[in-house]
Amino acid sequence: MRCPFCGFDDTQVKDSRPSEDNVAIRRRRSCPNCDARFTTFERVQLRELFAIKNDGTKKPFDRDKLSRSMRIALRKRPVDEEKLEQVINGLVRQMETMGDGEITTKQIGALVMETLRRLDHVAYVRYASVYRDFRTPADFNEFVDLLKKEATEG
Repeated sequence: MRCPFCGFDDTQVKDSRPSEDNVAIRRRRSCPNCDARFTTFERVQLRELFAIKNDGTKKPFDRDKLSRSMRIALRKRPVDEEKLEQVINGLVRQMETMGDGEITTKQIGALVMETLRRLDHVAYVRYASVYRDFRTPADFNEFVDLLKKEATEG
């Protein structure tokens, strides 16, 4: 594993243990070149996933990008790190078991929207504002009104 600080190619594993949700191995590593310490995670990957963008281009699915976008939506919300990791792992598993390993960014966005709707309404609105490209305050009002209507019906 390459050191993220100095780029040295041969880092050493100091400690390995299962992550708290038991779907990954957490490894504590150190670099003999610069003495930096860092953590890596090793996860099972059922199949190689590819994201099909709106313009038709295909790129390898990036779990970190999914995680970043959800963390931005959930910033300063009462969802703990362990719960978020479980949710992200569940989303990735769901995508890995769909179809042939290719998923459109539209499908990914819809899965994230549905997950956030169940997890935290504020994060759901935040994510929707980017995903659905809200341009005016009226766009927010319309979306929140729809959310309120769903809440009273359900």
